[in-house]
Amino acid sequence: MKRSVYVMGFIACFTLITGLMFKIMHWPLATVLLFAGFLLLNVGFLPTYFYQKYKAAV
Repeated sequence: MKRSVYVMGFIACFTLITGLMFKIMHWPLATVLLFAGFLLLNVGFLPTYFYQKYKAAV
């Protein structure tokens, strides 16, 4: 579980950074990459990360 959370975080950050680079360079699909990165971060990574921290504390 812990490894999958960190892999998901890496993928989310990589997607965000790639989308930001695409946006700076004015390349196509920049908005799609940024949206996908924020979606992965806010829906996938953060809830599972905080759930894992909550379970470790209890």
